Amino acid sequence: MAGILERALAVMEHLSSRPEGVPLASLAQQLDIPQSAAHRLLTDLCRCGYVRQIRDHGDYALTARVASIGLSYLAATGIVDIAQPLVDRLADISGELVRLAIVDNERLTWVAKAQGARHGLRYDPEMGSDARLSCSASGHAWMLTMSDERALDLVSRQGFGTPEEYGPNAPTTIAALTKILHAGRKRGYAMINEVFAPGMTAMAAPVQRKGEDAIGVLSIAGPAMRLTEARMLELGPELLAAAGELALASLASPMFRTRFPMQGRNAGDETPLDK
Repeated sequence: MAGILERALAVMEHLSSRPEGVPLASLAQQLDIPQSAAHRLLTDLCRCGYVRQIRDHGDYALTARVASIGLSYLAATGIVDIAQPLVDRLADISGELVRLAIVDNERLTWVAKAQGARHGLRYDPEMGSDARLSCSASGHAWMLTMSDERALDLVSRQGFGTPEEYGPNAPTTIAALTKILHAGRKRGYAMINEVFAPGMTAMAAPVQRKGEDAIGVLSIAGPAMRLTEARMLELGPELLAAAGELALASLASPMFRTRFPMQGRNAGDETPLDK
C-alpha cells in the first residue's frame, strides 16, 4: 500500500495537468485511492495551501504556490538565466520552437523555451511536464548517451507511448526504438517525424560535458511541412554547437557544478559526442 506522502505527491502530479480542476470521485478512481483517503489528502493539501476547491463542494485544483516553488528553485540554480540567450538564438536561427529539458534522476523535464516562428503554425506544447522518453526527440537524444540496456530500462519503467496518444510513428517495440537510437548515435543528434505528435517533427541533442552524464537536452520542433528532414539536417550543426556551448556554460550553475561519472555505458563505449 502506498504511503501518505507518496499518495499526496501522486495527487499533486495528477492535478498538475488539470488546471480546470478534478472532482473528488474522479481523482480517487484514477489514482486507485479510497475516496475517504483521497478526501483527507485533499483537505490536508488545502490546509497547507497547495490545493484549493474551485467552489464549495466542487472540484479540486492546484494553487500557484506549487508553481512558485518550482520557479524559485530554477531561479536559484541559475540554469534558465544561463540557457535563455542560447535558446533564444537557436530559435531565431531555426524559426521554430526551441526547448531545454533538464535531466532529473530518471526524468527529463522541460524548463525553458523560445518560439522562433513569427507567423503561420506555431507548435508549443505544455512546459513543465516530463518528456515521454520513447516518443520524444528529447528522450531519444538523452538515450543516445547511454547503452541500449540503460535506455531500454528507463523506457520500460516509464512505459512506451502509443500512436493513439502521440504520433502515428511512435515506436512501440524494443526493436523499433533501438533502430531509431542507433541512427541517432551515428548522426550525433535525434530526429523524429510524427512520433511525438501528428504532423510534427523534432530534433534534439544532449547537453553533455565529455566524460560525464548528460545534464539536459536541447530540442527544435515544428510542423513537418516546414521543419523537413532536409531542414533538420541543415540545422544539425547549429543545434550541436548550441548544446556544446550550453554544456560549458552550465558550469556556472550550482545545479550542474558537481561532476558525475558516466552511468549505464560499457567500458570502451563511445557516443558521437566523445569523438
